[in-house]
Amino acid sequence: MAEKQKRKRFTIPEALDEIQNRSDVEVTDSSDSSNAEYDEEEDTFFLLSRDPVYDQEDDQLDETSGPSGTSSTAAPQPSSPPAEATSPLSSEDDEDEEFVPPARKTRRSSASSRYMTRRSQGASASTTRVSPSPAPAPSQSKRGQQRRRGPAGKRPKQAISGRGDGDDDQEWWCNPEEPDVEPPLPKFEPKHPSGPRIDRTAAWSPLSLFKLFFSSSTIHTILNNTNDNAARRKASGMHFKWSPFTVENFYIFLAVILYSGMVHVHSRSDMWRREWPYDFTFPRSCMTRDTFEAIFWSLHLCDIKEDEENQKKKGTPEYDRLFKIKPLYSQIVTACNSLFQPCREISIDERMVASKARIGFRQYMRDKPTKFGYKLFVLAESCSGYTWNFFVYQGKTANVQGEGLSFTSVMDLMNFALLGKGYHLYVDNFYTSPALFQQLATNCTAACGTIRQTHIGFPKTKLNELPKKAERGDMRWLRKDNLLFVKWKDTTEVTVCSSFHKAYSGDSTRRRVKEDGQWHNKNIPVPDAIRDYNRYMGGVDLSDAMIQYYSVRGKTMRWYKTFFYHFVDIAVVNSYILFKLLAIGRGETPMSHKRFREVLMKEMVDKAQAAVAAAAPRPTLSTTCMPMYFGQTATDQRRVCVVCKDQGRKWIVSLKPQPAQPPSLLRSSGGNERRSNF
Repeated sequence: MAEKQKRKRFTIPEALDEIQNRSDVEVTDSSDSSNAEYDEEEDTFFLLSRDPVYDQEDDQLDETSGPSGTSSTAAPQPSSPPAEATSPLSSEDDEDEEFVPPARKTRRSSASSRYMTRRSQGASASTTRVSPSPAPAPSQSKRGQQRRRGPAGKRPKQAISGRGDGDDDQEWWCNPEEPDVEPPLPKFEPKHPSGPRIDRTAAWSPLSLFKLFFSSSTIHTILNNTNDNAARRKASGMHFKWSPFTVENFYIFLAVILYSGMVHVHSRSDMWRREWPYDFTFPRSCMTRDTFEAIFWSLHLCDIKEDEENQKKKGTPEYDRLFKIKPLYSQIVTACNSLFQPCREISIDERMVASKARIGFRQYMRDKPTKFGYKLFVLAESCSGYTWNFFVYQGKTANVQGEGLSFTSVMDLMNFALLGKGYHLYVDNFYTSPALFQQLATNCTAACGTIRQTHIGFPKTKLNELPKKAERGDMRWLRKDNLLFVKWKDTTEVTVCSSFHKAYSGDSTRRRVKEDGQWHNKNIPVPDAIRDYNRYMGGVDLSDAMIQYYSVRGKTMRWYKTFFYHFVDIAVVNSYILFKLLAIGRGETPMSHKRFREVLMKEMVDKAQAAVAAAAPRPTLSTTCMPMYFGQTATDQRRVCVVCKDQGRKWIVSLKPQPAQPPSLLRSSGGNERRSNF
C-alpha cells in the first residue's frame, strides 16, 4: 500500500523524466559481427531441420535422464546467466561487449539461454560442417516431434536445376533457329486405292448408296424382330392396330424419320395435323399416324428369344450390354469399313450421342456441347469427315488392358489389316503418349497430337525452356527417343508431340493481335506439327457437324432406339460423302447435303409405292366378269356370264344401258333378281 501511495505522488514532470531514462537504451548495430555469427548459426540449424530452442531442451532432458531412460534422483541445478549477459540498462559503458538477450523466466527463454551458452562453447560450428542431429531418445515426447514438423522443421527445397536425372542430363530445349533433321516418313501403302470402293462408272442414286449400309438382309432381320415384338406386346394385353411390317412400310417409316430431321415440330403427332400451320401433306398421304406409332413402339433390332437369354446373364461376365443393337451395329461398322478407303490423314476423337436415359454406360463430359449421352470412339477421315470406324464405350466395367483406355481405344480403331501402312494419325491430349506413338511406329503409322506436360515420358528438363511471359509465336523444341516435343506460345502455351514432323521450317500463321492499343492481323511463326494438327485434327468434328445439321429428331425411352436414330444418321452422311466424291470424280457439281436428303426421301416413297402397286393383283379377262352390249339398242337379249356359271354363280347380264352408270349384272334366285353395279 505504501508503494502504491508513493507512486501516486509522482508528478507529471517526474514521470516524463522516468520514461526518458528508461527509453535511453543502446542497441547493438545490426552490422555487428556477433549478430552475423548468430544468424549464420541459426541458418545452419534451419538447414539441418533442427529447432534451436526445443532441440536444446530435449538434449537437457537426455542429460538428466539415467541409463534406463528415467530422470536422475539428483535435483537439477538452476542455470545462472553469464556475467556478460546483464542488461545494457545497468551500464552505458559496455558498448563493445556482445549483446545477449536477457533471460526470461519462461521455459522457452531458459532453453534459449542454454542454447547461447552451448554456442559460445562450440564457436567453431559456424566455420566447420555441422554433424546431423542424433536420433531422438525413446523418452522424447510426441509433442516435441509434432513441433519439429512445423515451419522450422521443414526440409529445405533443393535448388531447381536445369538438368534432370538419368537421360535428362543431356537434354535441353532448342531455339527455332537451331537446325533439325526431318525424320524419315513411312511409305503410304493403303490396302486399296483411296476413295470410294464401289463402281465409280455406275450411276448411283442416293437410295442405292443408302441401301449399301442398310442391306436387304439387315432390313429383313429388323422386320422379323419387329413383327415378333408386336405379337408379344399384343399377347401381353396391349391394344393397338397392327398389320405385318413389310419392306414398303419400312422405307416409308424411314422417310418419315428423315422428314422429322428436316421439319421440326414440337410433337411428333403434329406432322399429321390438318390445321394451320401444321397442314403437312407428306406424312399423312403415305402413312397414318397410328401406323407410324405402332411401328415405332414395336421396333426391335435383335431376336427376342436370344435377348431374353442374354438378360438372364445380367451381372455376369457373359452379359452383353449392346446385344439389343448388335445386328444393326455390326452391319453399319462393316459397311463403313468396306465401302471407303481413307486418305493418308485420319483422326480419332470422341462423339456424344445425346440421351438422358437411365443406363449404366451413359456418360457425362463437361467440355462437350452434348454433356449427357453415350460416348463413341470414332475414326474419321480428316478431309471428308467420313466415319470409317467406331465403337460404343460401355463404361469402366468393360475389359481394358493395362495400358489404359486412351491406348487400347486407338489400337482397336486402327484396323491395320484393312487400312494398310503409312497413315498419319492425329489425336488430342487424351490419347497422346510416347508409348502409344512408339507402338504405332512399329506398325508403320505416324502420329501427332497435343500432349500434357505431366504425362509420363514428357521431357522434364528446364534448360532453355519457354519463358512464362513469352511473346506470341515463340517456340522451343526437343527430340527424345525419335519423338519431337514442341512448345509454342499462342494465346496460351501449346505442347505437341510428333513422330514424323520437323521442328520448324519457316511457316507462319495469321493471328489477330493488339499492339499499341490497336487490333490488327499479324503473321507469327508456327511449328510444322501444330500447323498440320490444326489442319487435319477436325475429321470427327466435321462428321459431327454434318450429322447435327439435319439430325433425326425423336424422343424415346428406349436406349437402343436412340442408337437406331444415330445409325440412320451415319448411313445418310456417309452415303452423301460417297455421292459427293463420285460426282467430283466425274467432273460434276455435287448437290448439297440438304438436297441429297430430299431426293433420298422422295426415292424411298416412290420405291414403296411402286412395290405396293407391283404386289397388287391385276384384273384379267379370264377371272373377271366383263359385261358387254349386244345389238344396236342393247335390248335384244339377256345372256348368262360363262365365267360365273363355271364357278357355280349364275349371273344374268342386263344388256339395257343405265343412265349415268355402267351396266350391271343381275342374279336370278327363286324368280327374284338382284342387281349388281360395276
